[in-house]
Amino acid sequence: MAQAATRGGTEKLSVIISVEQNKRQSLKQFLRARGHRMRWDLPVMSGVSAEIPAAAIQQIANLPGVARVSIDALVRSSQTTSIDAEPLYEDTTFSSQDSSASPTSGAPSPIATTTLFHDAWLVRAALGLDQWRRDADTNLDASIAVYDDTDSDFDVTGAGVGVAVIDSGIAPVADSGGRITAFYDFTRGGIATAPRDDYGHGTHVASLIGGAGRPEAPYAAGIAPRVRLIGLKVLNHEGAGTTSDVIAALEFATLNKAALGIDIINLSLGHPPFEPAATDPLVQAVQRASAAGILVVASAGNFGVNPTTGQTGFGGISSPGNAPSALTVGSGHMRWTVLRGDDTVNNFSSRGPTWYDGFAKPDVVAPGYRLVAAAAPNSTLVNARAALLVADATGTHTYIALSGTSMAAAVASGMAALTIEANRNPTRPRLTPNAIKAILQFTAFTMRDDTSAAYHALIQGAGGLNGVGALRLAAAIDTSAPAGAYWLTGAIDPHEQLAGEVLSWTQTLVWRQNIVWGDTIYKNFWGQNIVWGDNIVWGDNIVWGDNIVWGDNIVWGDNVVWGDSFAWNDYQE
Repeated sequence: MAQAATRGGTEKLSVIISVEQNKRQSLKQFLRARGHRMRWDLPVMSGVSAEIPAAAIQQIANLPGVARVSIDALVRSSQTTSIDAEPLYEDTTFSSQDSSASPTSGAPSPIATTTLFHDAWLVRAALGLDQWRRDADTNLDASIAVYDDTDSDFDVTGAGVGVAVIDSGIAPVADSGGRITAFYDFTRGGIATAPRDDYGHGTHVASLIGGAGRPEAPYAAGIAPRVRLIGLKVLNHEGAGTTSDVIAALEFATLNKAALGIDIINLSLGHPPFEPAATDPLVQAVQRASAAGILVVASAGNFGVNPTTGQTGFGGISSPGNAPSALTVGSGHMRWTVLRGDDTVNNFSSRGPTWYDGFAKPDVVAPGYRLVAAAAPNSTLVNARAALLVADATGTHTYIALSGTSMAAAVASGMAALTIEANRNPTRPRLTPNAIKAILQFTAFTMRDDTSAAYHALIQGAGGLNGVGALRLAAAIDTSAPAGAYWLTGAIDPHEQLAGEVLSWTQTLVWRQNIVWGDTIYKNFWGQNIVWGDNIVWGDNIVWGDNIVWGDNIVWGDNVVWGDSFAWNDYQE
């Protein structure tokens, strides 16, 4: 039983009750008979969420068929709105993005290092999407379906791919309004309604994933500017919501995957883990969505640094970022250049291992620091964070710059959409979520800190997101190859040359009980029956580097400064 559910007295607690399927109706009758308010009937997980007096929790836990009573925890968006989230470099000064910094055509010029915002052009260029465009016609097998839209800057745009954004909503702004194909409000019972976003976080996330950009701000187009967006609102005007609302949205997306055309779910939100992944109801909802064929992209959380001391520490992955099957994304700092060799991991980005289970997370790191994307008009963030607003060419503040693993997850979701499209061929099966996750990990590059030392895997996962590498590999995969057979259509060079740098793929995966190197990805065994689940559990004898030993206890080395426990009480947005 979750720890908050052990209090006594008449205080009411919001809980999620897991029950055997054949006992679910009798449980609901029991709750109704005693006047306990039920919020959600959750048929996929076989449970309900309800408000229960603390004194009745043990009685309910002892009912026949009840497996567990969990906290219906508060979830928050995974962004930091502080302009001081990270120290500034040298003599930079705070100013709005100059729209002239990113030209509308031709070879873009790098944004000046004195600018404090990263616009989407810079992110796309750093991911190598322009390189993909130049190489596509000459380097790809002619049989591979690569879609060249003359109205776009890229050969892949995410067209035909559906991304469900489970967040605070999506405002129907010019950048994305025309491609919001469905919208449901789970803060009001899951009703179908007109798109809206009273907080502003979901609009920013959706814009990073698939904003179309506008003539007044061509630099603000998202990573996959022609994806279909499905808005599932679970957060209120303060960027907060309940776990059960998120689970209800996940169940809805899973059941309606085909009807709504959902390929990817973006979860830029979370809560501290209160129980192991195997019983955490939010994690298990993610696992079920993944098993149904949806790639779930989750933010790692912004718990990498002690908010009081500014010191970094390990073990701060939030739920559902601790879901084994999810693509869990940490946040990187691009330092206002297209170069990748100078990218660093943000201090606030949560490090692994996951609490309770010791899973290796995050999976990858993506740009997530002061990214410019669409602002939801009259939203809480717009009204409260005027210093973060960014003007377009007309002088209108239609954009906002936010930082956090929320933003990094959005970039990764957009990149996953492009990966799906780069591989797409009407005569072949689509890539499975497992395969997409593996491609993004396998093609990542090693990130290094300010001393040029490689970050530990618990900080960067497989490494920094490599867009052009992921697209090259995805386009070369023949998904119709027999299981276990080599499935590449040609040779693949595991290197990129971008902006004068040579980047090597890490060619590593955390899979089953091993960290796997080499040609694992080159064979077709990434079917839906492969589960990134119990197989990523590390035993008592695994040593994480020189300073962190994970066994029956967590032993913190001298360079890890959080002490003996993680300060979840400091949980903030």
